[in-house]
Amino acid sequence: MVKVEDIQNYGKEHLETVAASASNLQSGVQAIATAYGEYAKKSFEDTKSFVEKLSGVKSLDKALEAQSEFARSSYESFVAEAQKIAGLYTDLAKQTIKPYEGLVAKYSSAAH
Repeated sequence: MVKVEDIQNYGKEHLETVAASASNLQSGVQAIATAYGEYAKKSFEDTKSFVEKLSGVKSLDKALEAQSEFARSSYESFVAEAQKIAGLYTDLAKQTIKPYEGLVAKYSSAAH
């Protein structure tokens, strides 16, 4: 027979788990938003610098050289930031699910 105390304890544990998961979700999403914001700001500044540099060139060779350099550095920056942000998404998923691991293990072992 199920006791009222058991139901109350289950509800309390579940509520604590949901609260911990929500807290982890909030901090993870904030970290991802910050990373996107920093990347956007850096990308804007790099593009601005490129346009200024390009407006000062006097030959086609120098313009092509500047454009090639900008394309290479933009690509490298994009790949690095994409890997960083993908890692943040992975961490977010792990941290959001982590509070449920103990709860699932506890009740799945009790069911067997």
